[in-house]
Amino acid sequence: MTEVRTLSGPGQKPASGGEPKQLVVLLHGVGADGDDLIGLAPHWARLLPDAEFLSPHAPYPCDMAPFGYQWFSLLDRSPSKLLAGIRQTAPILDAFLTDAMVSRGLAPWQTALVGFSQGTMMALHVAPRRAQALAAVLGYSGALVGDELLRQQILSKPPVQLIHGQADEVVPFQAMAAAAETLSAAGVRVGTAARPGMGHGIDPDGLMLGGRFLVERFAEAEKAAKADMAGTGGDEKT
Repeated sequence: MTEVRTLSGPGQKPASGGEPKQLVVLLHGVGADGDDLIGLAPHWARLLPDAEFLSPHAPYPCDMAPFGYQWFSLLDRSPSKLLAGIRQTAPILDAFLTDAMVSRGLAPWQTALVGFSQGTMMALHVAPRRAQALAAVLGYSGALVGDELLRQQILSKPPVQLIHGQADEVVPFQAMAAAAETLSAAGVRVGTAARPGMGHGIDPDGLMLGGRFLVERFAEAEKAAKADMAGTGGDEKT
């Protein structure tokens, strides 16, 4: 029998104290856990007071360390093995996103996906293969795996912002430009931001850029959704 894995991890309710009007899902890197990226929530909560933040633990124990989790193994880093690992985990993340939205009565346009390193690789794979576009995808220090398949498999085109340290010693800085080129060729609106002197991490300027991107894309998505509802005479409830 196939083992069914579900995701869980820390979260932060909206700073406004009300029901969430946006959802931001944070995907950590290999060897870390959800407690790592939930630390971004207090910074962005000031910009997005109505957003709920979720930071799930990846589904598998890290096979390169006695602690932490991984979305897929990095013991074999050949492109085919990396893609196979991502494809194995993608349905787990996809189901988590859907359940999180449905349980809160939120739509894809009210949901953003944020990744760091391996989490960015998951975000860039899963988001464009969802039938309805998310409000935004924000990726730090990551890469696009299986880029040759994107044009064939893309179903939606959420706006993407990539941020990468020029001195990244783990994921090459050049991976940002390669990902942006492939995404753009597939019709995705993508922006890039290089962080001079930054290694494999998120610096204050990168944090600020990412927060501003989320605010702008949520506002843009809301405006577009309201225009669609007005044009069709639909109900604004999801």
